[in-house]
This record gives sequence, structure tokens and C-alpha cells, in this order.
Amino acid sequence: MTIGVLLVDDQPLMRVAFNLVLESQPDLAVLGEAGDGTEAVRLARQLRPDVVLMDVRMPGKDGIEATEEIIAACPDTRVLILTTFDLDEYAFAGLRAGASGFLIKNALPEELLAAIRTVAAGDAVVSPRVTRRLLETCAHQLPTPDGPVDSRLDRLTARELEILTEVARGKSNAEIAAELHLAEATVKTHLSRVLVKLELRDRVQAVVFAYETRLIKPS
Repeated sequence: MTIGVLLVDDQPLMRVAFNLVLESQPDLAVLGEAGDGTEAVRLARQLRPDVVLMDVRMPGKDGIEATEEIIAACPDTRVLILTTFDLDEYAFAGLRAGASGFLIKNALPEELLAAIRTVAAGDAVVSPRVTRRLLETCAHQLPTPDGPVDSRLDRLTARELEILTEVARGKSNAEIAAELHLAEATVKTHLSRVLVKLELRDRVQAVVFAYETRLIKPS
């Protein structure tokens, strides 16, 4: 299966560099290129790529707004945010907008290729620990604790709520299994049900959800 990729960056040289790396791989194909968010949304609707490699700092419609629109219009498309620093607030905003992860712009070619293949397979690129560290850093952008508890949490069983809480604390499936005395496969099954019930795309989105609903509070 060939993974179709849409490249979005306002710097033509960056797009050329990414294009060269991606086109060297037999399982990857660049379907199109965009220099701004508006063009990215248009091409995503038209081309239906598997993955969008999205720069965030662009004139006009930035990558965050474009990410929201693409995910709303193309639910099967995954977005991989390109950022300058791993604790960049743009990376935080990208995850909240629905991106499946972020990648530092100076990442090695093999890291870029692995990230694209990972999100295309439906997994998140960023580990829960990195996501939590990012959310802690950008906690001032999270909702205030005022107001009722999010009703979507009522969809979860007590065990599923427990699993979600541990995932949000940055623990791996193996660590959760050891702590709760469960098989790792059982933890994975519970987490899959959590994602389905809460209509979340992946593990990273589960961590973001837990912080936004104040299930987990920034330290």
C-alpha cells in the first residue's frame, strides 16, 4: 500500500527537501504541495491524502486552523505538525486541533519517514510522556476548572476511566498493566474502547482530552 502525503510549508526549499526524501521511498508518494493553509485545505479535500505534513507558522491561514479544517473535512487523514521546538506552543495547539503528533523540523530523514508511516498506520508519533510535558508547559492555555464535569466521561466504565487516567499520566501499556495487575493486551483493549467511546483518534488525543476535561490537572 502506498501512503499518499500532502506537503504544506510556505518555504519552497523546505518542500523540495521533503519531496526528495519522500519520493526516494517506494511506499510513499507526494500527492501535492501547498504554501499556505488555505491551499492545504483545498488540496486535502481534493486529494484525500493519508498524511499531511503541516508547517504551522505560515502567513494567512496558519497550520493550526488548516489542521482543524482538514480533520473536520477528511476524518481519515492524519496530520503531522512540523515545529521548531518540542515544547513549542504551536505543537501544543496542533495537538489540540487534532494532529496525531509533531516532529521537529530538523529531524533526521529516517525520523521523518518513520513518523509518516506511524501516523498513517493510525498510531500517534508523540509519546504520552512528551505530550504530558508539553501540556504541563502550556497549561495556561487549557480550559479553567470552572463548570460541570464533561458528560463524555460518563460513557466510560470505572476501569476505562482508570486506564485513561494512567495514559494521561504518561504511562505505557506495559507500565499500566504492571500497576493494575492486568495483561498488557487487556490494557490495549480497554484503551481501544476508550478511544471509540470518546471519539478520539489516538493515544495523544486521549491525553489532551484528559487535560482539557480536568481529569488530570497540571502540576
